[in-house]
Amino acid sequence: MNKKLAAALSGGAVLVLVLSGCSSDDEGDKVNDWAKTFCDQAQPQIQKRANANQLIISTAADSKPETIKAADSKAFQDIADADRALAKAVESAGAPPVDNGEKIQQDAIKELNATAVAYDGLKKQVDALDTTNQQKFADGLKVVSDNLAKIQNMDQDAVAKLQAGELGQAMAKQPGCQTPKASLPPSASPKAGAPETGTKTPAAKPSASAKSE
Repeated sequence: MNKKLAAALSGGAVLVLVLSGCSSDDEGDKVNDWAKTFCDQAQPQIQKRANANQLIISTAADSKPETIKAADSKAFQDIADADRALAKAVESAGAPPVDNGEKIQQDAIKELNATAVAYDGLKKQVDALDTTNQQKFADGLKVVSDNLAKIQNMDQDAVAKLQAGELGQAMAKQPGCQTPKASLPPSASPKAGAPETGTKTPAAKPSASAKSE
């Protein structure tokens, strides 16, 4: 398969929930307490998303269509499930004790659930791909990557407001909101040259002239 398609698929599969660095300012006990409550609940879901992203990276570059289809389907389902759980974590933590905290909370819940529905849609598209014809599969995978590119913005917007100002600085201090290393069995180890999940990976744009190799 075209490696550009693999890059497009892997590029948008990580939801970054942390800021680089942290502030030394005292953000207040209530804000820090909220951040800890949320991040402790969010950590397993952030890990789940990291694993899903790494699964795509480690299998999509040169695997058989059946393998790519299975990996992407599982990854998209895991991301959808993780987003729903993250929405519940935001709801459970309550409105953050900052200006417009209730609106920030409700917006994050709404957007995370919407992103989960979008990833459900991607899974259905992947499940419907024809693996018996290499060219048809490549064409179908390009459509999936194009749709993924649209979802990437939704993914980041879902938590952008949580990351703003003192609330984002408080979250950045919490171990639970740190970007984890992906955990996959040895048989699914990354291909040579694949980016590590623990770093922020820029979203790759799908190639308009993608072809099967």
